[in-house]
Amino acid sequence: MSNDNDLDVRVGGHELVIGRRYQALSIANDVLVAIWFIVGSILFFSDSTATAGTWCFLLGSVELLLRPVVRLARLLHLRRIGGDDTGAEGDF
Repeated sequence: MSNDNDLDVRVGGHELVIGRRYQALSIANDVLVAIWFIVGSILFFSDSTATAGTWCFLLGSVELLLRPVVRLARLLHLRRIGGDDTGAEGDF
């Protein structure tokens, strides 16, 4: 039974599962970026821990690079299985 308010989405089951996994990976990466930068900022309050803070900032910067890598991996994965990558689920 269909209602005018219903939304029909035609997405392959594999595409949906793959998209959600990459989205979860991207969210976890974003949380790690925030943690590295928060910890690094706290460590900069003391001269004795400034080096550790610098390492946290470096790790956070590397994590920022992982965000587009995850997006590219998702795109390539969907293309490899023959999926339609035009319906991307936002910018993750």
